[in-house]
Amino acid sequence: MKVPVSLEINGETVERLVAPRMTLADFLRQEIELTGTHAGCEMGVCGACLVLLDDVPVHACLMFAVQADGSAVETIEGLTTRQAIADLQGNFHERNALQCGFCTPGMLMSAYGLLSAGGVPSRDEIRDALSGNYCRCTGYEAIVDAIETTAKQRCATPAEERS
Repeated sequence: MKVPVSLEINGETVERLVAPRMTLADFLRQEIELTGTHAGCEMGVCGACLVLLDDVPVHACLMFAVQADGSAVETIEGLTTRQAIADLQGNFHERNALQCGFCTPGMLMSAYGLLSAGGVPSRDEIRDALSGNYCRCTGYEAIVDAIETTAKQRCATPAEERS
């Protein structure tokens, strides 16, 4: 038995019939072919599956697609397409804050959520915001550096100049 879902994904309305127990992560990857949302631990602890659900970061591996019915979902592809994280991605590259890249979409989603509040978070606040993300390659310092640098740059540059 499949059930209908209708949601907005990266600004576009999507309607599909899905199995009731299909996770949002599997829906995005398999049905919509947005593979930037990674399925890592499938227990909600690694952060590789983070997406924005109505502007709030959520673990897509812990949510069924039917639970997102009627909601707006934004994936890493959506943030990238609308260039909401171009500066953050540039700083990740500049600071070598990514290596294998598996955790990077989730890290960027967490950082986006943190930086959306404005201001310059402390390094401890950045680490706390990343506490739900695992990275086995970088050691986190470069990631914290990239996020801190982005926050400082954003505070020094008016929003209209960043667009």
